[in-house]
Amino acid sequence: MKKGLLMISARLAQEIAAETSGIIGYNVVITDRDGIVLGSGDPSRVGSFHEASLEVVRTERPAAHGAEQARLLAGVRPGITLPVFLDGEVVGTVGLTGAPTQVRRFGMVVRHQTELLLREASLITSRLVRDKAVTDLLQDITRHDPAIVTQEEVAATARELGFDLRLPRVTLVVDLERVPTERVSAVLRTVHEVFRDAQDVVGAIGRSHIAVLHRFRSGDPLAVAGRAAEALTEAHGPHHRVGVGGIAAGVVELRDSHADALAAVRLASRDGDRAVPVADIAEYRVHQLLATIGVGARARFACSVLGDLPDRPDWDVLRETLMAWAERGFHLVRAAEALHVHRNTLVYRLEKIESILGRSLRDHRHAIAVYLACIAHGQGRG
Repeated sequence: MKKGLLMISARLAQEIAAETSGIIGYNVVITDRDGIVLGSGDPSRVGSFHEASLEVVRTERPAAHGAEQARLLAGVRPGITLPVFLDGEVVGTVGLTGAPTQVRRFGMVVRHQTELLLREASLITSRLVRDKAVTDLLQDITRHDPAIVTQEEVAATARELGFDLRLPRVTLVVDLERVPTERVSAVLRTVHEVFRDAQDVVGAIGRSHIAVLHRFRSGDPLAVAGRAAEALTEAHGPHHRVGVGGIAAGVVELRDSHADALAAVRLASRDGDRAVPVADIAEYRVHQLLATIGVGARARFACSVLGDLPDRPDWDVLRETLMAWAERGFHLVRAAEALHVHRNTLVYRLEKIESILGRSLRDHRHAIAVYLACIAHGQGRG
């Protein structure tokens, strides 16, 4: 906060005054710089004018008022009034009602405690303000539309927050689909603990996911995502998936990379890979491409290639077999190892599929078409 704009909130002032009054046995009054009572152990005084505070604020020095002096000042009772400082600025006063000789010994303690609580509240407020600004920045980057805000404006906002968007970053998303609403804040704290570089931009994008623009220096981006997934699993259980969109710099690249990371998470879920903690868009480029095709065209393609194969009761097993075989380079041994079955079992399944389809899978052009049809079918209607 800028100097001159520091203020005491009425809610916090009343909490401090009420609690402190109960502890020390003397009424505590807290005012703003204009002498208006914001909090008091005697609620009837809230909102009234405390004239003695004006001089205390002006001089930045404590003042005592006996019974005679108090009668001459509006809203003042016998006691003492002390200036309250926050970041070197007087933001108001704290007063104790009673004989000055009796309450003076409590004055410095009460003021010190008040300043500590105000400082803590100010830090929390500043942090919340910054978090909101960072989230707004992430929104501007991940949903960037040059017709609404230019790249230069987004980059300037980032610089004000201490971020240089020209630096390379790994773009990640943490899926919140299966995270209860009341746990989102805790998950976000864990993500902040993992990504602590001063150039890391982290924030929740609505209720759907957490976005991370992690300053990339060296190493494997997937290892970075893996550490995040491990930390989340350890702290909150296996309810998260981390999507990786690749390395990018600049507003447009970061926007597109974020879209890729989000697509990786969603495509992994559609494809049934629920056990995969990290979804790298590099592994889902084909899925991403097929997802851009219209729903109707995608469905017709899958139907024309697969026929009634998806209607069979063992379709899930057959689809898993076809996917593993294609993704292991149509290599029987590697595919059998991936499926944890004997080579002969794999051969039997492939022959069964060939019999149902009426075409040989040894024609790799047809085999690739079947693989793509399996992905398209897995994407369903959305």
